[in-house]
Parts: sequence; structure tokens; C-alpha cells
Amino acid sequence: MTPFFRTTAGWLLAGLTLAAPLAATAQKKPAARKPATNAESAIRQADIKRDLFALADDHFRGREGGTLDELKASAWLADRIRETGMLPAGDDGTYFQFFQLQRTRLTKSSTLSMGTHQLRVNHDAAIVTPVNAAVNAPLVYVGTATPEELAKVDIKGKAVALQISGAPTDGVSYRRYLFGKLRTQAADLLKAGAVAIVFVSDAKAEAVYDHWGHIFERGNYGLPGDANLRVLSQAPTVWLPASALSWVQQAGQQFVADLKVETFAYPSVNIVAKMPGTDAQLKSEYVLFSTHQDHDGTRAPVAGDSIYNGADDNATGCAALLAIMRAFKQQPARRSALFVYHGAEERGLIGSRYYSAHPTVPEKSIVAVLNAEMMGRNAADSAALLGSTPPHRNSSDLVNTALAANQQGPKFKLDTEWDKATHPEGWYFRSDHLPYARLGVPAIMYTSLLHVDYHTPRDEASRIDYTKLTKMTQWMYLTGWAVANRTAPPAREPGFKLER
Repeated sequence: MTPFFRTTAGWLLAGLTLAAPLAATAQKKPAARKPATNAESAIRQADIKRDLFALADDHFRGREGGTLDELKASAWLADRIRETGMLPAGDDGTYFQFFQLQRTRLTKSSTLSMGTHQLRVNHDAAIVTPVNAAVNAPLVYVGTATPEELAKVDIKGKAVALQISGAPTDGVSYRRYLFGKLRTQAADLLKAGAVAIVFVSDAKAEAVYDHWGHIFERGNYGLPGDANLRVLSQAPTVWLPASALSWVQQAGQQFVADLKVETFAYPSVNIVAKMPGTDAQLKSEYVLFSTHQDHDGTRAPVAGDSIYNGADDNATGCAALLAIMRAFKQQPARRSALFVYHGAEERGLIGSRYYSAHPTVPEKSIVAVLNAEMMGRNAADSAALLGSTPPHRNSSDLVNTALAANQQGPKFKLDTEWDKATHPEGWYFRSDHLPYARLGVPAIMYTSLLHVDYHTPRDEASRIDYTKLTKMTQWMYLTGWAVANRTAPPAREPGFKLER
């Protein structure tokens, strides 16, 4: 609130009043500082729509992390950022911060058969974790693997087939429950002597298999040294569609697998830009506006479309940040604004994990992170602010600033359920604010939440509510503008600790 020139003026006035009559001192008070005028008018729906349609076009083939398509989209974004007038803030005077994305996957020469069925690995059958394995063993079917069913079969040295069953009882989503079950039930059967596990979907699991089965083809991703990238030689876990149940149950079949793992290093990239602040002291501090530019690339066709364009996830965030840049260029704030497009978010928050560990500005200079994640769908009058509810709230100060900006601007009805620790989707843990929050940096996420087109080829630019997206962008900007102009940075929550 009190920049240096106001403090100096105050000392001068105080000195003058020593020689002035008491009655005159009341007339010598310095004029109140007028709040800086924001540039919200620079955020235009037409600009946002134009940028989003371009980025979510088939030209970029879904912008999959670690591919030339992601790099091509990143170069396009850097050109748009330069046009806004933002300065480079990446490495070596550029807009880019490259990092190595490590990947492990099964080789295309890996083979799998059960009886007379030759199965294409990660097409006809999903291998849950890439492993080196050579198995030739009898296949036995044990129903749903209840204790009674297992007691009737000797599973030692066998490949054990079972049908998925059950449902969550602790409030988690069915998808999270299912993926956990694939791990834990397989581990129990392997401990009992099985040499391979074959899960067959029931009707409920089939819906997840249809939607998410393609992810296993990609294998595992991470930064070099991540635990999930260790290549293991162990018993494989296979997941089959429900249609396989009729033949998996047949007796006298042999399970034969020859699985080999290969590993690659790919380049991925963060795009980093800044607008320097106007205050001589506060310009060394940053309000970080965050998003990610990647999506799922090209996958198996759905209704004839194989390109997952990711219009809402997350071209909305990309277009929003470009609009916010134009506003900060038109009217800079006292603090500097830092803009980071994180690469490879869909591969496990890889870009934000890397940038938060290797920031191009001092970590302590980042006073707040405002993250844009899927902001253009669902009810026109509703949205969510993640990081606003304990235990995810690490700065009540920042949250209150965001809530005030919502009242000043779009006046969204705010959904608080998705931010609760008990919400089955665990949505708070699935976007780029998380690595910063783990470091204690005040961090929040702006989102309009999931929808039926999430991670499908139907997430297209034509389905975005552009009026809503513009309002979401304005809300995010108004919050960042307020933080960038106040004298004190947002206070951090004492005792902040995430539940996992």
C-alpha cells in the first residue's frame, strides 16, 4: 500500500508540520493513492475464440506431450506470446525451457496368446504395467476370486484369470477404485503363487476399459529417476474386455507371453514469459499464471475421429493466458506477471514438476500461482475454485482475493464439492498448481470441471461456451491484478498439509 515515494512524502510532510500551527496540520495530509486502473477491457471474447480454434485444430494433432505435435503447438504459442509484447522468461533469453521426458513401454515385438487366441499387446489386451516377462503356463479361471473359489483351485505356477467385480465403499470414484483393484488383487494372487494375472471386465469395468484402455499403450512417463519408470522383470497383469469372458473360462488353455520393455527420452517444453512490474521494489516478485498446452494426441478412433484435440482440456487455459497477457501489456501492475505454459501435463504434471523444481525466477519471488484448467464447459453460471477448501487451502488470503474478484466480475455460483478431500475424483491433485502448492506457494485453480467429452475426440472447439470462458478469464485476471498491485504478498496458511 505504501510505495517508496509515498513514504518519502510522508516524512517531508511530518517535518513541515513541526513549524506549522496545529490547525494547519490537518490540511497537509497527503492525497490518497488512487488504485491502478485495470485493463479488463483488453480481454475480448473474439480473441479468445480465435486463439482456441487455432490451437484445438486438427493441424496440431492433439498436442501429445513429448511429440513433435506438442513442440509445434508450443512454437505457435510462443509466436502468439511474442505478439502480445510479453518478454521471454525461459532459458537463455528465449520463451522456452526444455526438459527431458522419459518413457517406458512394451516393444511392438512383444507377444501374448491364450489358447488359440493371438492377442495384440495393448490393442486386444491391455498390459497394466510395462514389464519384462516370459511366461508359459496353464490358464485357470477362478470366477471373481472369492476365498471359496480360490480354495478349489491350485493357482501356484498358473496364469490366473478372473472377472472384475465389486464397487467402492469409501467414496472414491469407480475408476480410481478399479485401477487400485487391478494393482492390489493382482499383488495378492501373485503372492499366492500365480505367475500371471488376467482380469476380464464386467459391465461396469467395461465402460472404463472402453474410455481409458488406450492409455496403457503409451506406457509410463516421468522425469528421469522417477520410481514408476523402473523396468522390472516380473509377472504380467493383463486386462481384457468383457467380450473375452466366453473363451477365457474354457479349460485346458495355455497362457504364453513374451514381453519386453523399451525406454525412450523425448524433449518436452515449458513456455515462459513475463510482464515486468512498475514498482521499483515489487517488480522483483511474481504472480504466476499457469496452464498446460498438451493433450492426448492421436488414439484409436471414436466415431471415426482419432484426434483428441483437447479444446477444453486445455486450449481454454492457453487462450485465457494469452488474453490476460494482452491486459497486462495494456496496463502493467506493480508486481511482475509471470506466465508459464507447462508441457506434458497429461503425462503426470511433468512440466510443472520440472518448472517448480527449476524455476527461471527465484522460487521465493513467486507470491501466488493462478492455474487455468478446463474453463469452458458445463452450466453457464457455475464454476469452481480449487484450493479454496481445507485441507487444500494454503492461503485464505489468496482465496478471499479470488472470491472478491468473482463478486467484482462474473459472480459465478461456486461449486465447493470438487475441492473436498472426500470427492471421488481427487480433482485437486490432477493439475499444474499442485507442485507449487507442495512447495508452500499460495496456489488456486480455476475450472468449470469435468464433462462427458473429457479425454475423448469430442472435446472440440465448437463445443466451448465462449461467453463463459471469457468470464472465467476475466475472473482469473482480476484476481491476479489485485495480487499484483497490493503491497503485501498473500499470506500463507499456517500448518498447511495436504491429505496425500
